[in-house]
Amino acid sequence: MRWLIDGHNLIGHMPNLRLDDPDDEEKLLEYLRRYRARTGHSLTVIFDPGQAYRPGQKLKRGGITVQFVSPGQTADQMLVRRLRKIRNPQAVIVVTSDRAVEGVARLAGIRVMPAQEFARQLSNLDTSTAANAENRANLKLSPGEVDEWLAIFSQRKT
Repeated sequence: MRWLIDGHNLIGHMPNLRLDDPDDEEKLLEYLRRYRARTGHSLTVIFDPGQAYRPGQKLKRGGITVQFVSPGQTADQMLVRRLRKIRNPQAVIVVTSDRAVEGVARLAGIRVMPAQEFARQLSNLDTSTAANAENRANLKLSPGEVDEWLAIFSQRKT
């Protein structure tokens, strides 16, 4: 599954991110890296020109394609152009809450996930990751299990 993500639109719906934060794009990419690690989905995030990267720059980071549009363009315009070129609409999901982008996607038969919904998924993933870490930290072993593990790890290979 390929995902096309309206980056700043998504940031605006993330509970722990703010558009006026100079590191907002990098923080979103961290959420997306964790999502990609769990799902293996191909992610492309498109941002309006920003201060963190050179305008028009395209790069891959953590298995995610990141595209900043050139000055004079918007991420919405780039998304619309890309959506119109997609040949297999069933293999793509676009994440946005922009009505114009949604309309073009739906006309092309491309599934739309509202940015609010995807933001919830990313936030829940963050919460479940923290909960799993806490559960692992609170794992209780019996004295016999501790002795067994100590015996295994204290054996030296000759």
